[in-house]
Amino acid sequence: MRPSFQPRLINDPFSDPGLFIPFLFEKRALIFDLGDLSPLSSGDLLKITHVFVTHTHMDHFIGFDTLLRIFLGREKTLYLFGPPNFFEHVEGKLAGYTWNLVDEFQNNFMLEVSEVHPDKILTKTYVCRDHFRAGESSSLRARTGTLLKEPSFSVQGALLDHRTPCLAFSLIENFYVNIDKHALKNLGLPVGPWLNRLKSAIYDKRDHKEAFSVTWEEKGTGVQEKSFILGDLIKRVTRISPGQKIVYITDVSAVPENSQKIIELAKGADFLFIEAAFLDSEKEVASRKYHLTAREAGELAKKAGVRQFRLFHFSPRYNKRAQELQEEAIKAYEKT
Repeated sequence: MRPSFQPRLINDPFSDPGLFIPFLFEKRALIFDLGDLSPLSSGDLLKITHVFVTHTHMDHFIGFDTLLRIFLGREKTLYLFGPPNFFEHVEGKLAGYTWNLVDEFQNNFMLEVSEVHPDKILTKTYVCRDHFRAGESSSLRARTGTLLKEPSFSVQGALLDHRTPCLAFSLIENFYVNIDKHALKNLGLPVGPWLNRLKSAIYDKRDHKEAFSVTWEEKGTGVQEKSFILGDLIKRVTRISPGQKIVYITDVSAVPENSQKIIELAKGADFLFIEAAFLDSEKEVASRKYHLTAREAGELAKKAGVRQFRLFHFSPRYNKRAQELQEEAIKAYEKT
């Protein structure tokens, strides 16, 4: 059975950080960090609904321009989350362009930007037709650790120290719904958008006795339709499994306060994506630059009880020595 989320690092571990998380059977994705996005296709980028930025150093935020460009002129709202002072950096990007032609767009693109503080989350909206003019914060909510909550999953955030506030993220799925393709074939049903409606019905805990209509378009014959009792269809074509937890951590040092927050955020994760900028022999350099060593990454992964982890964000000095970083982290994980 394949999980609902299929996370993958956007670049190799020596290039800009970033995690792309597409949804299985849906034209939707989340993204953690906006570094170099060139490996992603236009189709991939247009799936993105929510962006979570750790901090606005260039290698984590330069891809904002790429995303902005491909979304312009489309009837979409793009949601972004970032650390304190995020508004200032988004507005700086937007102020770098001339917007005199956007009045001609038929569709209206919007950015909904949230700035995450230790005790609150502030939100502003930037409207394309208004030339992305900055206004006052339009909303305020108390911060509980949850940045985004939907019926099927939530995204948690923790503020860490990188000589500037830096967010770490955890994607927690309540449970996931696997589709049995053999069962679909036996019922004469195709894979299609109706599966998203079925999943929504499950997540929304709809009455299993109600009717559920499956519709799809078939070449040459037009729209096809079959009706089922919801509970019966769920039993026949789905397999419900425990949800997965995906954690993304980069650009932090292993000082006690950071380490404690990382362990708590990553506790029991199925997948931990964690930076390992240096070997432990250069721990002093790592500490000075506020980065983790491979050994520290492995130790944190073990203390958090993660099932598996993947390293990224290697210093260029290890260009031909990536295996050493991997081995050091694995050894620390096994020994801790």
